[in-house]
Amino acid sequence: MPETLLTVLKFCFLALVYLFLFRVVRVVMLELKAARIPVAVPEGAPPAAAPPPAGARRTRKERAAGSLRIVEPAARAGETYPLTQEVTVGRAPGCSVVLADDTFVSQVHARVYHQGGETYVEDLGSTNGTLVNGERISGSVRIRRGDRINFGQTVAELTR
Repeated sequence: MPETLLTVLKFCFLALVYLFLFRVVRVVMLELKAARIPVAVPEGAPPAAAPPPAGARRTRKERAAGSLRIVEPAARAGETYPLTQEVTVGRAPGCSVVLADDTFVSQVHARVYHQGGETYVEDLGSTNGTLVNGERISGSVRIRRGDRINFGQTVAELTR
């Protein structure tokens, strides 16, 4: 092979390596930026409520709203999050339900909220999607007691 061809191939290989590194850095930067972006709430949805203080008694309305109970993985099974107004789920520290150990969950993965006396789950553009009873959802979907919601590899169940 002529030496000029080898030199051209070396430069092409070097360009591919730099392109790969550029893409890796770009993805990391986007993930870091996503952690700082507040959750976008669609128009007409109820505003986010502050979590109740530890040890506070729940009202009859809050008990009727239900809660989100982690079923899988076994290490987190039994954790319960009351659904007073809106609960955001994701790896970002600002979420109501932080699933930092689940690498299949996006920074801000989904939200669970009430509207018109019903409970809904909405995927917030997550990479791996949100599943309700094994079916991938798009947009808001009404959920009922006993429904199982997959956020990445974490499975939660709506309880009353």
